[in-house]
Amino acid sequence: MKVADKLAGISRRDLFRLSSRYGLTSTLFAAAAFTGTLTLADLARAAESTYKKRLAKKARHTLKFGAAGFNARNLLVERAGALQFALDLEERTDGEIRVEFIGDNQICGQLSCVKKAQQGIIDIYAASTQNSAGGAPYLNVLDYAYMFPSRAAQYHFFYHPGSQRILRDPLEKRHGIKFLFTHAELRGIQLGLKWKNAPTVTRLEELFGTKNRVTGTQLGRIAMQLLNLNPVPIAWEETLDALKQGLIDGAETWASAVAYANMSPVVAQSVDLRFFCGTEHTAMRAKVFDSLEGSLQDAVMESAYLTQVHVQAANEASLVKTVGYSEPQLPGTIFEENGVRPAFLAEEEIRKAEQMCSPEFNPDPWAAWRERLDKWAGGIDTYAEIHRIAREIPVDTKPENVEPRRWWKASEA
Repeated sequence: MKVADKLAGISRRDLFRLSSRYGLTSTLFAAAAFTGTLTLADLARAAESTYKKRLAKKARHTLKFGAAGFNARNLLVERAGALQFALDLEERTDGEIRVEFIGDNQICGQLSCVKKAQQGIIDIYAASTQNSAGGAPYLNVLDYAYMFPSRAAQYHFFYHPGSQRILRDPLEKRHGIKFLFTHAELRGIQLGLKWKNAPTVTRLEELFGTKNRVTGTQLGRIAMQLLNLNPVPIAWEETLDALKQGLIDGAETWASAVAYANMSPVVAQSVDLRFFCGTEHTAMRAKVFDSLEGSLQDAVMESAYLTQVHVQAANEASLVKTVGYSEPQLPGTIFEENGVRPAFLAEEEIRKAEQMCSPEFNPDPWAAWRERLDKWAGGIDTYAEIHRIAREIPVDTKPENVEPRRWWKASEA
């Protein structure tokens, strides 16, 4: 299917009209479950059927899911799995749990979703770990520079039982958030239109001195400062305008984020710097999870596992077939249609950046945060432990070939 996705022929007005009749969640679920191109009549029938099915019995628990700026359209670009998780959880529990999905920044945005979950305004949220680090600082533990050598290494860690001990348990204990699943990409620099007629970036030095948007992650700012990338804090929702107006040279984010957020028309080059995590995660308020009966807790975890497997395969395919983050690019992809050039740096350039800014080669700038995170983790050497797990698999492992594991059940032995 071309970039014009299966909802392309349905206007926003029509979507709102159906949502007012059958509810936003039922309409989105119907769209997510449908294969092929949808007409308005198709969607109306599917939404009605989904609505009747979901409300056939009274739910014991209704969970409010704040999904930042996501909707059925852009979740076909960045395959973060939010709708798949909600759908599966309802079906798996036979309607015992009902999920009310609220995206499009209607109840929370990238910076506020985690805070609203902590406050009990929502029960589940989806946003990047980097933006969520403002409300849950322990999420900085994922953002040491060059801790993950590849997307495969990221998936390997999130499936690994060590992620329970190093990431999930300390996050839940300190911030009351239960980390469920995540998409995995690595951040690069997305250069604006002033780079449109410039040669494709091939050397790290070409980026020195540029001014770039940074997220809420403190560790990400350290990496950017060490790479002379002049981090400027700008909210995700304001980044497109900042690029459009030329207020910044670029933004640190990942390829599918550029594509899903309609940022491609103002981005000229997507530089594959891979310097720290880009992880669009879904998490649940721990008190809500703990309030569920044991069988429903098991269902939440199994739905999270299934969604993690789905995301691993679907986002890898989307990067090539929908986003156009490949060389050569496939015709009809978002990047190809908007003239966004991927700039894949040679391994020697990546190694140069790693030696400039990673804790392995330049430890002093990281020392204060590393000590703080290790203390929050109960004395674990967080960087060393995650760095080790990330290198348990061969460096050339393809992300889609990483073996899935139920991280909460598997043994580290």
